[in-house]
Amino acid sequence: MKKMSSAEVRQMFLDFFKSKGHTIEPSASLIPKNDPTLLWINSGVATLKKYFDGEVIPKNPRLVSAQKSIRTNDIENVGRTARHQTFFEMLGNFSVGDYFKKEAIAWAWELLTSPDWFGFDPEKLFITVYPKDDDAYEIWRQQGIKADHIFKNEDNFWDIGVGPSGPDSEIFYDRGQENNDVAENDPENYPGGENARYLEIWNIVFSQFNHLPDGRFVDQPHKNIDTGMGLERIVSVIQDAPTNFETDLFLPIIRATEKISQQKNYNDNQADDVAFKIIADHARAVTFAIGDGAIPSNEGRGYVLRRLIRRAVLNGGKLGIRQAFLYKLVPVVGKIMQSYYPEILEQQDFIQKVIRTEEERFADTLSDGLELLNQEIDQVKKSGSSVLSGQAAFRLFDTYGFPYELTVESAQEHGLSVDKAGFATEMEKQKERARQAQGHQQSMSMQNQLLMSIKTASQFIGYDCYSSDQCILKNIISDNQAVDQLDSGAAQLIFDQTPFYAEMGGQVADVGIIKDTNGNVVAEVEDVQHAPNGQNLHFVNVKAPIKLNERYCLEIDVTFRQKVRRNHTATHLLDQALRNVLGPHTHQAGSLVEPDYLRFDFTSLEKVTDQQLAQIEQIVNEQIWKEIPVQTIETDLESAKKMGAIALFDNKYGDQVRVVKISDFSLELCGGTHVANTAEIGLFKITNETSTGAGVRRITAVTSQEAWQYYEQQVAILNSVQDQLKVAQVKEIPNKVEQLNAELKATQKQLENLQTQLVQKQASNILDQVEQIGSWQLTAAITPVKNMKELRQIADDWKNQGKSDILILGAKNGAKANLLVAANQKAIAAGLTAGTLIKQIAPEIDGGGGGRDQLAQAGGKNPAGLQAALQLAKKLLQKA
Repeated sequence: MKKMSSAEVRQMFLDFFKSKGHTIEPSASLIPKNDPTLLWINSGVATLKKYFDGEVIPKNPRLVSAQKSIRTNDIENVGRTARHQTFFEMLGNFSVGDYFKKEAIAWAWELLTSPDWFGFDPEKLFITVYPKDDDAYEIWRQQGIKADHIFKNEDNFWDIGVGPSGPDSEIFYDRGQENNDVAENDPENYPGGENARYLEIWNIVFSQFNHLPDGRFVDQPHKNIDTGMGLERIVSVIQDAPTNFETDLFLPIIRATEKISQQKNYNDNQADDVAFKIIADHARAVTFAIGDGAIPSNEGRGYVLRRLIRRAVLNGGKLGIRQAFLYKLVPVVGKIMQSYYPEILEQQDFIQKVIRTEEERFADTLSDGLELLNQEIDQVKKSGSSVLSGQAAFRLFDTYGFPYELTVESAQEHGLSVDKAGFATEMEKQKERARQAQGHQQSMSMQNQLLMSIKTASQFIGYDCYSSDQCILKNIISDNQAVDQLDSGAAQLIFDQTPFYAEMGGQVADVGIIKDTNGNVVAEVEDVQHAPNGQNLHFVNVKAPIKLNERYCLEIDVTFRQKVRRNHTATHLLDQALRNVLGPHTHQAGSLVEPDYLRFDFTSLEKVTDQQLAQIEQIVNEQIWKEIPVQTIETDLESAKKMGAIALFDNKYGDQVRVVKISDFSLELCGGTHVANTAEIGLFKITNETSTGAGVRRITAVTSQEAWQYYEQQVAILNSVQDQLKVAQVKEIPNKVEQLNAELKATQKQLENLQTQLVQKQASNILDQVEQIGSWQLTAAITPVKNMKELRQIADDWKNQGKSDILILGAKNGAKANLLVAANQKAIAAGLTAGTLIKQIAPEIDGGGGGRDQLAQAGGKNPAGLQAALQLAKKLLQKA
């Protein structure tokens, strides 16, 4: 076996399959594009779904990739096992309807065992196959593999429910009995069993069936190959590392953490080793996730990211690290991965800023969480229990990022245990909520054999012309059936050439009409999408009979197209203006180009200020007023990149690309339609800026006629305000508004003073009403005040006057009810606290609440229960 670095292993895998005619697919962003079924890209095949389900036919059916991935479903195992990671790379080779079992197996064996490649000892490799897959078994035997090195296993079948499925073969490496954790005669001591001796290094899926909704398995029209080899695992074998963490993918991070700690060393203590491993894994995950545009937040992938950072920080604390440190590991991660992922070091400053900000924010949150934990522990002790509830432990975990283990340790220090079952129940509820939010979208669709089989050549000619009467109708699809003619109804059409733009890159499709040779309208084009083999697929409503191989005139709606292209070019100007104002780390996160407006999503940690928006608007309009020619350059992808053209990280580009150049201001890869000169845009106006999720902002804008109409509407509103304020000129409006605001504030202050005086008068009457209930002096009343703030004002007067031991106040606020309880030091010393008492009486108003020993409050939905709450309190005091 050759000794290689992780970078060399990755490159050798890619080079091997490139030599077998595979196209190397670049590693896609960790943030899925147009895939609501995934929170993160979690495998190599996840980025190739459109090829495997037949939505798109790749130019080369043989593909290979090293794909960065994140999985967090078993995050608790990270650091505690040898192989679990949240972030990992999946090496994979793929065949989309091309080669199948014979080639996939032969090439896998060649790569692993040939001296020219990995050079594994064949005796150390073992294979598992699906028992009914005789073909795979025989092909493995043809490679010279002994029968006792091939095991049949019922688990070797890949199935996601409805959609593609099929048998698979797994390849295991024998690490020797000295690495085993089960006895020699243990029934799990075999490749595929639960043991540490046989390490799975590669899985080859033979995707040959469609799993139908009725449960049947039928042959797929195109059989596919999908393989997965974890880079971290194969490197651990090649570098003879006990676990993945002793490889060159992790050790530099661990060593850097040792230097930051200055107290702990790796391999000195098992508990410390777990902390080192968690930090190393999470440092990789958050670095790459932020580099791809994810931002910490309280939901979705942002929540996962926040949880990873907080787990790393807490484990840093176990190593004696008390200051922000995780951000310091970003350049270490970047250097390790530089050969294949240079963008990490290029974005280093931004990634570090995000992580450090989150670390510092967590330091404040951690302090609040510890205070809450201590309060919970005190409550448990006072109640006489010895168990901290699972709900409380989960609240600490969910809100403050406290790992369950930390809560357990803190509880144990006070002689308490934690309700583990209750915690697990709350965790399962959260997972179910996540599943409900994600919905039931199908992970991968079934192949459409008809569309996949259409190979008709079709040329888009719409960059330069808006109509053509030389378009030959090549395909008619009605009700998913190919037909030769159609009289009426919905259909999809493919022509040998078309001026209609198919939706792509955020730009909506053209609309228009189709005429026959006599000039009669035979169909209306409502949408245009790309067929699997790349043709423009026209979705039409047929009005008159159409036939195959007839010539038709295709005409787009010119006004519609002109509006769209103005907005598309404006989108390019906006993209660059955002980079100029907010910084080069800002990048596009999505766009929509409609005829009436444009929408642009971009990454940003903070809301764009009004001043920044004004600056962005000014920059875009300056480019419009300069009347800059818009150039389109057709070239190859590598040349475009050398020119400095911006490419979206999650877009797939062919060998030939279009580069849209706007002087020296903007240079982007784009297949859309654009104006010939920026002057055609006329005017640009931002109408809205808002958040669409963690770290992603959205700008909506209009151009040309719509921009002018927007300004007209604003002027009309100003004129209306001018009339209402009775000022002579529009420019006087701000001063008039400022004057009215000052008068309003003065009036509000007067009203508050009057309300305070009224409350004090009411309080004086209420506080004189003292009852003797058992051993306690009680002041209790249902007050005429409107809110909790006024109840607290009465409580302040009660505290100062000291006329009774307990104060209980109720108030009606529409359909809601408020309760307040206060206790003096005499009552508290006797165990009669405000917090305990309010929890007992709040159910009478169908509510709940809590607070401190001195003061507690509650809200409820049953005002009619206020009197019952006061009566219950008196009964409780009588017994106290």
